[in-house]
Amino acid sequence: MEIYNIIKYPLSTEKSIRLMESENKLIFVVNKKSSKKEIKKAIEDMFKVGVVSVNTFVSAEGEKRAYVKFSQKNPAIDIATQMGLM
Repeated sequence: MEIYNIIKYPLSTEKSIRLMESENKLIFVVNKKSSKKEIKKAIEDMFKVGVVSVNTFVSAEGEKRAYVKFSQKNPAIDIATQMGLM
């Protein structure tokens, strides 16, 4: 699957900012059919970073969200700045 078909866009909410600061995580809205493995690879390829873990969750509105935890050497805040979220 093409990486831009997997990752739709990053979420910039109060919760995502809090997670970014406390747990080095970012939240992305992703394709419903994509697996955790595909999401991890897509994020690593897109931003050239290390991903520790990916947790997914389908919201009440039916959109799939990926909670992506980055490795210590890749601060989530730097990635968010790169995307223009900060």
